[in-house]
Amino acid sequence: MSHAPLVRHAGRADLGTVAALAARHAEYEQAALPPDDLPDRLAALLFDTPAPRLRCLVAELPDGELVGYATCAPELSTWEGREYLHMDCLFLLPGHRGLGLGVLLMDAVTAEARALGLTEVQWQTPTWNDGAMRFYDRLGARARQKVRYSLPVAP
Repeated sequence: MSHAPLVRHAGRADLGTVAALAARHAEYEQAALPPDDLPDRLAALLFDTPAPRLRCLVAELPDGELVGYATCAPELSTWEGREYLHMDCLFLLPGHRGLGLGVLLMDAVTAEARALGLTEVQWQTPTWNDGAMRFYDRLGARARQKVRYSLPVAP
C-alpha cells in the first residue's frame, strides 16, 4: 500500500533506524558518533518514563523507508520567563533534501510546540551549514549569533 511521504512520531521499532540516521548526522557535522546503545537510550527518553520530554519525529517515504528525523524538547528561557521548544536535531539523508521533507519535519516540530502551548521553537546549526541556513531563512526563522560550549562533568 503506497502513501505520500509523511512525518510521524517515531515508534519503538524505529529507534534502530533513528540511531543510524543520528550516526549519519554526526558524521555530516563532523562530530563524535553516538554511543552504540543509542536506541536503548532513546527508548528510555521517549517511552520508558511516565512524562517523556523528548519528542522524535521521522520522515517516511511511501515505501516505508525512514530518511530523516527531528528531535525536540521543552526548555526554559530565564530572560523571557517562559518555556520554548528546543529542536536538537533535524536531519535528512543526502538525496532527500530539497523535496519538501524538511518543511514537513519543521511543520511537525512547530505542531509539537503548539500542542505543548509553546510559542517559539529555537535551534542551532553549524556556521558552515549554508544549505541549512538558507532553508531556515526561507521559513522565516531569524538567526542569533552565539557560540555553543560543552563541559564534560566527571561522575
